[in-house]
Amino acid sequence: MKPFQLIPFRVNEIHEQSNEIPQGVEMIEAPSMWEQDVYGNGIVVAVIDSGCDVNHPDLREAIIGGRNFTGGNPRDVSDNNGHGTHVAGTIAASLNNHGVAGVAPSTKLLILKTFDENGNASYENIVKAMKYANKWRGPRGERVRVISMSFGGSQNSAMLHRTIKNAVENDILVVCAAGNAGDGNERTTEKLYPGYYKEVVQVGAVDFNGDMADFTNTNDELDMVAPGVNIRSTYKNGQYATLSGTSMATPHVAGAAALLLEQNEHEFGRTLSEPELYAQLIKHTSPLGYSKRTEGNGLITLGVSDIPYDEFEAFMLEESSEE
Repeated sequence: MKPFQLIPFRVNEIHEQSNEIPQGVEMIEAPSMWEQDVYGNGIVVAVIDSGCDVNHPDLREAIIGGRNFTGGNPRDVSDNNGHGTHVAGTIAASLNNHGVAGVAPSTKLLILKTFDENGNASYENIVKAMKYANKWRGPRGERVRVISMSFGGSQNSAMLHRTIKNAVENDILVVCAAGNAGDGNERTTEKLYPGYYKEVVQVGAVDFNGDMADFTNTNDELDMVAPGVNIRSTYKNGQYATLSGTSMATPHVAGAAALLLEQNEHEFGRTLSEPELYAQLIKHTSPLGYSKRTEGNGLITLGVSDIPYDEFEAFMLEESSEE
């Protein structure tokens, strides 16, 4: 079976320094949640990727644990590619008046290094990483609530699909990139796994104007879109970089899920199930005028929840009947 690959991405620019709230974080209105004192506290997101620069000044406070599945020292999750560090920063870079800020700046990250410096990983190691995330417990009993996966493969794997189903049954939301093989035509179907599995949240990319990214995959399992063009975040060797790809859109949704978990679990006084968290994400989407094959339910937008309760309840019943 062909190896998984990190979904190709464009390195637009590398920066030695930065000092901003990235435009993508602003676009999905994450600061509106911060104003309500919701930063992702108590939530753990697992990042299955190329590792992370754990000494990066914007990330070192976010790392709660890690594991290396690529061989060698199992504790070495260093990132020789840069992709994983960029994804991690979009989710949880600290709000420290320096560098960049992530969507959920108080969220903790479990770094699962599964891809080598060339961006390749075996199906077996992806499954091992997912099983590790499913069973992992933190020093205070924390567990993984969201898994962010910005990679894909062309072949369906029953083993991987089963592992994803097990994670979802354990109330872990699995967020996946749609892929960058799009041709700009809404009617064309492009699909990668695991993004195409019904059980995951498949994320496509738009630019800062809300226009469809020319590279984003379109298909009938797309759930939502997020900013994925010219995204600035943390990068390897303490740097920052501006990258483009559905890989960059995916962590915006993973971070949004962390914020919604904290907010709603505090409000309801209990743990949300995976279907309930998914429903909260759908409540916080804004249609952009494209077909569902291009935008799913729309752009993740944390400052809105415009679905009336009766319509939301009907949506949940419809989703349940399709399972």
